[in-house]
Amino acid sequence: MARRVAAFKQQVKERHEQKAEFHPHDALFKLFLRQPDTARDFLAFHLPAPIHALCDMKTLKLESSSFIDDDLRESYSDVLWSVKTEQGPGYIYCLIEHQSTSNKLIAFRMMRYAIAAMQNHLDAGYKTLPMVVPLLFYHGIESPYPYSLCWLDCFADPKLARQLYASAFPLIDVTVMPDDEIMQHRRMALLELIQKHIRQRDLMGQVEQMACLLSSGYANDRQIKGLFNYILQTGDAVRFNDFIDSVAERSPKHKESLMTIAERLRQEGNNPKPCI
Repeated sequence: MARRVAAFKQQVKERHEQKAEFHPHDALFKLFLRQPDTARDFLAFHLPAPIHALCDMKTLKLESSSFIDDDLRESYSDVLWSVKTEQGPGYIYCLIEHQSTSNKLIAFRMMRYAIAAMQNHLDAGYKTLPMVVPLLFYHGIESPYPYSLCWLDCFADPKLARQLYASAFPLIDVTVMPDDEIMQHRRMALLELIQKHIRQRDLMGQVEQMACLLSSGYANDRQIKGLFNYILQTGDAVRFNDFIDSVAERSPKHKESLMTIAERLRQEGNNPKPCI
């Protein structure tokens, strides 16, 4: 126990020493980069030329970065500039790394900064995401800078990460999925079928499919109860009785439980319980 306490105190001491070391770097960095003319020169030399060409540097404006989480500031200081571009408002986020030992996940941290800036932009009332250009200013001991600044390289499998995050995300759109295909989806079929058709005025066209899926035995009693409660709450309540009666008649295995569910839901009337 004593060793753990001593180790913890040492960690706290080292952390305070690190923070004390950061302050001079932080102060000097911001002294220069918060001056518009200095920032313009900095960006003229270091911002990628195609991006610089899109920016109106006369509109460069220092912004608050107080929305950044405190834990992200532990080892870094930052300056955030807004700038008008040909595509609308944009931001240039410059980060200075104070640590003498480089962080191999810095690219992921920079993505977190950039996304936080995007969210702050949306919170201000804008309807589209802004371009946020993260820049890392490095003056550490190890030279040259040893790690990739592509955040996708932070993954154990960068190739797979690029396949996932450099293209559109997978979409399961049941609104365009054929019913015959849905019927093959085993334990998901009941959910997908009903949520595809729930906005139809009449669900009677799905009676045979529902009965078939119930007979497959993929859904448990709680799921079946929740399903019909959901239909009552969200679907066409006027024909709900006809629907559940028809499904029950075609599902001998579940007929008794379905009729019990139907009776309970009828008794609840217009105040059905949540589907849980």
